[in-house]
Order: sequence, then C-alpha cells, then structure tokens
Amino acid sequence: MTYHCLPLLALAGWCLTAGAGDAAAQEKPRLIVLTDIGGDPDDQQSMIRLMAFSSEFEIEGLIASASGTTGELKQRIVRPDLIREIVEAYGKVQGKRATHDPGYPPASRLLAAIKSGDPDRRLASIGEGHDTEGSRWIIAAADRNDPRPLNIAIWGGGHDLAQALWRVRKDRSPSELKRFTGKLRVHSIEHQDETGPWIVDSFPELFFILSSSNPGAPFEGRLPRDKRLSVYRGMYLGGDMSLTSRAWIDENVRTNPLGALYPLKTWTAPNPNGVLKEGDTPSWFYFLPNGLSDPDHPEWGGWGGRFRRVRDRYYTDAEDNVPAGEGARSTVWRWRPDFQNAFAARMTWCLTDREKANHEPMAVLNGDATRRVVPVRAAAGERVRLSARGSSDPDGDRLSYRWLHYPEPGGSMSAVAIEGAGNVDASLLVPPGARELHVILEVRDAGSPPLVACRRVVITVDSTVQGSGPR
Repeated sequence: MTYHCLPLLALAGWCLTAGAGDAAAQEKPRLIVLTDIGGDPDDQQSMIRLMAFSSEFEIEGLIASASGTTGELKQRIVRPDLIREIVEAYGKVQGKRATHDPGYPPASRLLAAIKSGDPDRRLASIGEGHDTEGSRWIIAAADRNDPRPLNIAIWGGGHDLAQALWRVRKDRSPSELKRFTGKLRVHSIEHQDETGPWIVDSFPELFFILSSSNPGAPFEGRLPRDKRLSVYRGMYLGGDMSLTSRAWIDENVRTNPLGALYPLKTWTAPNPNGVLKEGDTPSWFYFLPNGLSDPDHPEWGGWGGRFRRVRDRYYTDAEDNVPAGEGARSTVWRWRPDFQNAFAARMTWCLTDREKANHEPMAVLNGDATRRVVPVRAAAGERVRLSARGSSDPDGDRLSYRWLHYPEPGGSMSAVAIEGAGNVDASLLVPPGARELHVILEVRDAGSPPLVACRRVVITVDSTVQGSGPR
C-alpha cells in the first residue's frame, strides 16, 4: 500500500517526473534536506549556498526539523519561516541567474517543497500518531515512479526520516520495505539526536553515511575523540582559512538580496574568523554532480569528503594525507579553493549580465563529455594514455590542465608519476602491485574567479595479465 501519497498534481507542480524534460535534467540528483534551522545560524549559511547550486539538483524537499541540537533551545520548535525567507530572497535573483543557467528552478517550486517536521526530536515521539508533514513528504517522494535514488541530507536530527521509515515498516510487507529503503541514500552530519543511531540499527540495509569522527559514540555525553576532526569540519577548519573570513564573505557573498541574508556570526573555533562555518554543506556537496565524485562510492572522495565502509552500506569518516596535514577533514578542505571560487562566481550571477561573469569550463576526458567517472582496465606495466582534448570554456577563456593521482581511494599511498601532468595529453605507467588507481583531471579557466571542471578516471588493474605496452 502507499501511505499518504500526495496527489500527482501536487508533485508534478514542482518536480520533473521521470521521462520528462531534457537529458541534462534527467541526470540531476534528487535531494531532500532535513535541517534543524533556527539554532546555530550555519544552517542558514548552508541553505544560501544550496540556493546558489540549486540548478544542479532536483530539490524535492526542504524540511524544517526540530530546531537546534538537543538541549540547545529552551522550547521545541521548527522554523520553516527561515527557509521561506531564504527561498523568497532567491526568487528576487532567480530571473538573472537563469540567464547564466536555465536549470535554476522557479522560487515557487522551492517554496512548495518547504515542509515542517516534528519539534519533538525524542525517540519516544516515533510511532503511531507522530506522522508529520515532513515524514509524509519523504514517503511520497520515495514512492514516485523515478529510477533515480532519493538523496537525503540530514543537517540536524533524523526524526522525520525515522518516522517515515517506521510508518513504511508498519504498513508494508518486508519486500515493500526493502524496495522503499533501497531507493534512499542518506548522508547525516553526526548523530545529533537518538533517532540517528535508531535508524542505523533498525534499517541495516539502508545506504547511510555518518559524517563523524566518533561513529561508535552515543549522540550525547563525553566523546572519545575530538569531534572537530570530523570530515564535515573541513568546511571551515584546516587549509587556507582566509577563504572563510569576513572580508571574503563581504566581497563574494553579501553582494545581493540572497547573500545579504548570510549570517556573519557563528562558532568556528579554532578557526579565528567566527563567520563561515557551513558544517552541513558537505552533506549535499557529497551528492553534487561536479565530475569529481560518484555518490555510489563514498570511499572515492570529493567536495563532500571521503568515507570508509563500516559494514554493509554504512560508512563513516576516512582520512586523506595531503602536504599541509592529514586527517578526515582534509578530505573536504583540500577542495576549498575550488568550491569557494564556484560559490563566488554563482553569487555574481545574481546581479551580473552573462557576458560580464565567469562560468565553469567543460572537461572532456578521453572523448567523454559527461560528468561520469571514466573506467579503464589495464595490466601492471601497461601505459595508460589520458586526454582532455575537446575541453572548452563557454566564455572563451584560456584553459590550463592538471592531472593528479589521488592515492587514498585506490588503497595505496605510493605515488604514481604522471607524464605530461600539466598538458592536455598525459599518460602513466601502471606500477606493479597496484590494484586500483584514481586520476583526477582538472581543467581550469583564466577567468575571475578562476573556475575548474573536474573528471575522474578509475583504472582497475588486472594482476593476472602482463602489460603489453601503451594503449
């Protein structure tokens, strides 16, 4: 049975159905956000950035869950009004933005996606009589006839997802529940209340990423590790933190009606700036189709971080080693110059004519012009040839090229030399003992700010075959 499935017209009014629209729209990831907006103002920061990148998603739900972290606020409330304020500000600049990217959705569609959750985030409030507008909306979205996964980013508590899962388990058969959970991919920023551990324990078949340096710790109490080491903290800790300063925000973000809402005070210690935090942004960065990552492979890494398998389809923080330091948060901050430039450029689109703004180049990898990862099979000792020929820039800017080996996803820290690493064409010799090699192509323009398009090639090494030379 389908529980509280919304009328077809209600859904069709604000999201594309499978089989409708052009191919580019079909490939957009579906996204639902559960936000505890109304506590730490970094949720508003993350929501503003999401509006800047909303052309890259089918945003199907913006659910105001219980505000703040457990015990942070004196009253149990939800704040959909804060989401609505940001979306309405987005609506003031959406027309100009659409001249830069016609994929930006109308504000009316996003406003229709705003729903309220349960202000009571306790596990005791899961069950009969606790269905919410948000939990029903999650069920309706997952029930829609669409072959794409439904991505759910949890910025605070997971209560409304937990209630949706409880309802489906109660009302449907085991096979129907399996089909339902199989449609979902969840990325949660910590377990911020007791519903998170309950979801993981009760639905072990669910694809679930927990961004946390303390995956075995309870949601409250003394933690065994410093939570500031978590993947998502790389949004504002580590690397070049001048890109999180008040001066950077004033110059690049607070220049238009949407950016003017960006909060200027939050808690970022030991980052001394006290401005940009956006601890929730990596949750949807993870699903962003920018050519660098694949959401089906948390261990590969990208703007949203890199993760290791704990069991089945459950993942938590992994670590990268980079020249300026090592740790889980480096899996995010290593990309900060690029994602900050992309944010800055998209904020200029709010007021600037297309011919006066910069836009991302298009990277072509071995003749493939999509954003998909390119697989290659090779043997040890074989030379693999790589090419970015056909890459272009919509503004006619000069392009530069960089090929780099990303060792951690392949399970090895051994460096692999890339011949022609700064050229449009490059190659590498597959070393003995390698099992999988990840090579990232960066195509960067000379615009202001400089923008990059990334692609990834994954070379699977067949150890049973002797290399036969160049390919």
